[in-house]
Amino acid sequence: MRGLLYIMACLVLVSACQRNSASQTYSWEQDLHQRLLTDFCLTESQVKDYIRKYIPDVTDEQMRAWEHDKVLECMELDGEKRYFRNAGPNLFRLDPTCRDIKVAREGSVASVTEQVDSENIPEIMAAVRQDGTPIVAPRRMRVTYTLTVDTNVVPAGKIVRCWLPYPRTDHPRQRDVKLLVTSEPEYVLASAGYSHSTLYMEKRAVAGCPTVFSETFEYTSYGEWHPIRAEEVKPYHTDSPLYKEFTAERKQHVVFTPQLRSLADSLTADEPNPWLKVCRIFRWIHDHFPWASAREYSTIDNIPEYVLENRHGDSGQLSLLFVALCRVSGIPARFQSGFMMHPGGWKQHGWAEIYLEDIGWIPVDQSLGIFPLARSEEEKYFFCGGVDSWRMLVNQDYGMPLFPAKHYLRSETVDFQHGEVEWEGGNLYITDWDYDIEIEYLD
Repeated sequence: MRGLLYIMACLVLVSACQRNSASQTYSWEQDLHQRLLTDFCLTESQVKDYIRKYIPDVTDEQMRAWEHDKVLECMELDGEKRYFRNAGPNLFRLDPTCRDIKVAREGSVASVTEQVDSENIPEIMAAVRQDGTPIVAPRRMRVTYTLTVDTNVVPAGKIVRCWLPYPRTDHPRQRDVKLLVTSEPEYVLASAGYSHSTLYMEKRAVAGCPTVFSETFEYTSYGEWHPIRAEEVKPYHTDSPLYKEFTAERKQHVVFTPQLRSLADSLTADEPNPWLKVCRIFRWIHDHFPWASAREYSTIDNIPEYVLENRHGDSGQLSLLFVALCRVSGIPARFQSGFMMHPGGWKQHGWAEIYLEDIGWIPVDQSLGIFPLARSEEEKYFFCGGVDSWRMLVNQDYGMPLFPAKHYLRSETVDFQHGEVEWEGGNLYITDWDYDIEIEYLD
């Protein structure tokens, strides 16, 4: 059986003394410091150079004001101010005046994702009405995912361990998953019981050559939409195991802090209907927290609190805030992530699902929010109760164990999207390797 040799060898791969030695030398504080240096890698001069493309006479006073308003992200590291790697582009996403200046110069064009969804969303809604089922509009894809470890990062002859993302096989929106080719003859697929869907392989590093892992698979992704009537939504069975699990706190990013409790009360305390609570939370986050490029999740203590403090987030961060506000409001919710697979616009992405009694799990894509190209009110709110056909679902939760177990702390301690790599000398951070996706659309 494929992978059997690894499972047996894994028992003796790292001895107890090696693990004890690693735990004595590893320091999360040092690791965190290096991760922050990677993300906060720009000087003020470099950021100003970017800003001057649009605001030639930018002043120090403006810089300080933007920093104060949390639209220009920076921190002090090693005694000097360092700026987030995407601080400049984010400024022109987050500050209304700066955004208007950029739009006036370059114009505003719908993203590839929005253009594709402008056709896909009406297709999904029409099919749901016609077929009477919420899961419709399939898209079949053949995907080759490649992870390449840089040359000579791992000493020649040493085993490199690699986990690649793999489409889940346990969700009705994702079907007929078929593994076609792997770069290594032996591999291990995580069972559906694991929250992170992975394909594991290993190989020896070769001097002067990159270490390359790849997988090719096919799967079919479906769109989903629920035209929910609030008056038909039933109260929860609050004593059910499902309700208790998915309205509970989840360390460390779904924690019911006083700030989160107060906010949830202000949004939903006077509304008894579960669906209307969800709609309020969805609209409030959309109105107050624009999307922006995000720093590495592992460097953030509590992601929803970070979003509230900084007033912006990326797809996964906004979705975790949505999940946290739903749970503290008594709405069962869970985090999902993987990839958007739109033609010409694939990227990593996070979203959520909420549960309604007698209806089941319903997708909510908080970061896509109110659809800007909508031609009707229903299309406008499609992503509160719907998801497009162009997805690859990998993760059913965050921060859960990988299979086989990883010996060292992950690069992505919260999500699992890029992949993960390590060797006996430690984790290989994302700066030591690269990844790529090739997608062939089969229908």
